[in-house]
Amino acid sequence: MPDMAASLSPLLRFLRFRSVSAHAGSAPESARCADWLATHLHGIGMQSVRVVNTRGNPVVVAEWLDQPAKPTVLIYGHYDVQPADPLSEWVSPPFEPTIRGDHVYARGASDDKGQLFTHVCAIAQLLRATRRLPANVKFLIEGEEEIGSPNLADFLREYRQKLAAACAVVSDTLMIGPDQPAITYALRGSLDVELELTGQRSDLHSGNFGGALYNPLQGLCEIVAKLYDGSGRIRIPGFYSHVSKISEAERNYMRRFGPSDAKILSESGTELPRGESGFTLYECTTIRPALTITGITGGYQGPGPKGVIPARVSAKLNLRLVPDQEPAAIDKLLREYLASVAPAALRVRITTQKATRPSVVSLCHPAIHAAFSAYQHAFGCPPVFLRSGGTIPVVDLLQQILGIPAVLMGFALPDDGLHAPNERMHLPTFLNGIAASAYFLKEVGRTTPTAFHHRTVDHARASNTSVVFTGAYV
Repeated sequence: MPDMAASLSPLLRFLRFRSVSAHAGSAPESARCADWLATHLHGIGMQSVRVVNTRGNPVVVAEWLDQPAKPTVLIYGHYDVQPADPLSEWVSPPFEPTIRGDHVYARGASDDKGQLFTHVCAIAQLLRATRRLPANVKFLIEGEEEIGSPNLADFLREYRQKLAAACAVVSDTLMIGPDQPAITYALRGSLDVELELTGQRSDLHSGNFGGALYNPLQGLCEIVAKLYDGSGRIRIPGFYSHVSKISEAERNYMRRFGPSDAKILSESGTELPRGESGFTLYECTTIRPALTITGITGGYQGPGPKGVIPARVSAKLNLRLVPDQEPAAIDKLLREYLASVAPAALRVRITTQKATRPSVVSLCHPAIHAAFSAYQHAFGCPPVFLRSGGTIPVVDLLQQILGIPAVLMGFALPDDGLHAPNERMHLPTFLNGIAASAYFLKEVGRTTPTAFHHRTVDHARASNTSVVFTGAYV
């Protein structure tokens, strides 16, 4: 059983760093966090520990390679965290980790410092006990995940050979509950676009000009109203042409083990679903694409009335993509459609801000088998397989640049409050996560490196045998 005292003390120190990547003023604190993490990794026995500067926050890399006949595991994590706002809703200060009951409360306790630290603690305990690891290990820990990892791709390309491994492990996802672990095997891709409409040169008096010219804000509302049809489908021509079809066996598995419509509605705080016809809400958020309007700016925003016709308005659109949708192709279709429905009297500007491809990991990969056994050993029950509607950019980058799959071994719980006030980590799950990480390395160490070489994974077209979704997976 993992040592709670030895694991908790450094975790609490790690959580005290205000490493908020979204705040430009936090760069010195992020650098101090990276330096502390590197010192800690060196102290537990990792070799060749370095803090590498980027154009943004630094990256921490480390390795232990004393098993030349064994496979190498690349452990990815991020030390940056979300802003803690609103501070008034925190019961205890977000950067003063506090233990209440079975939880430690702090920003980053679950996303991602706590989950990352399960692996750090597992390696510390293995090296303390035997001075050896059952497999080779490399760490890649960045400080910009919460702002989209803008410098990670360049870093991976530059250090591609140095980061070579048989597989990667990413712990930044959810389990179903403390007694039901889960392996996430699929992520949706993402495309973020800003639409800007411009009319006249400057804001105008609505009394003097209202009714005489096209209001950009009205034009924006008309465009937004044309994005969906009445059945919840996206109106962009060709948008669904390359959406891959999911087998009935997998859909049955999803209905059996995935969250119900009622659970999703309960977690969302609403009683009014609006999903695509013919699909459960879980399917709508995982195997079906989506287009979400995440922000609209235009006109007067202050208290009281103001008679004004705004000169410039904008909307932020977030598209979640599924296999086999390519972000570049969807971006082109979106631009063509927005241009076709925009009022001719207004000038249209479309800016693509971020794009990530969807990812699927083959459940037949040896690393998935190792994770399955590790969860079963540590938690006392086999994990279920889940699709996620979210996007983790590094998963696609690891496949595209390093050519390796990422095993998504999450240790967060649905009520951990990720990105919200009073974020927390369930300490019994944290300890089980340490045990799972250690057992995962042992399982990988029992596998020959050549077994990994013949199990590469396609970013979105990985096939899963039907036996996986009929309860016979071993």
